[in-house]
Amino acid sequence: MKTILISGASRGIGRGIALALKDRDYHFVITCKEHEELLNEVKEELEHCGRTCTTFVGDLSDHKTIIKFFKYLEYLQIRVDILVNNVGISHIGLLQDMKTTQWNNIVSTNLTTVFSLCKRVIPMMLHNGGGKIINISSVWGLVGASCEVAYSTTKGGINAFTKALAKEVAPSNIQVNAIACGLIDTEMNDFLSEEDKKTLFEEIPAGRMGTAEEVGEFVTRLIDSPDYLTGQVIALDGGWI
Repeated sequence: MKTILISGASRGIGRGIALALKDRDYHFVITCKEHEELLNEVKEELEHCGRTCTTFVGDLSDHKTIIKFFKYLEYLQIRVDILVNNVGISHIGLLQDMKTTQWNNIVSTNLTTVFSLCKRVIPMMLHNGGGKIINISSVWGLVGASCEVAYSTTKGGINAFTKALAKEVAPSNIQVNAIACGLIDTEMNDFLSEEDKKTLFEEIPAGRMGTAEEVGEFVTRLIDSPDYLTGQVIALDGGWI
């Protein structure tokens, strides 16, 4: 049985990904930073479908927490075959008004977590003879967004990370790809007013937000994709960008 690790799985896109895969015979490892009750709800849904599931609550951008997490997996004799890096936070505001602590927090959460998880999962995949890594990114990592400089920077970093790591591990049968999400209907976009949404929908050829379920469906397609597909950053944005 293969094991899939999904970070940031308590809500939003991470939850959508986990539930999109609920009919697959995987062992699920799902994590979140603090919403333990919501994470347990996802676990219950997976177990209701006959899946097995391990949960972990903690800040994976913190080095000590990462060590604790992987010691826990080692204790449970769990080796990861598929990694979905989904953890992410945003920051809206002018760069000149941004505090250094806010910058460090978003870089650590969005970028360092991806590095830390990949660094420790790759040896497992090498032992298993291969694996798949899917990074959840954003179209703002492709083109940038005003008043979201830090967020755009981290997502651009993930896109470059994806392409570089894919080249590094391709000889070991590990595929690394990213999904650059457009406007997705999650709590991250709850700050948008109805008027803001209407304006955005006029800019998006599909005329609507995407859903977490659609991201989850796309993740399943990437998992099933040929091994020759690697190093790609694919936009899922309704034709927006």
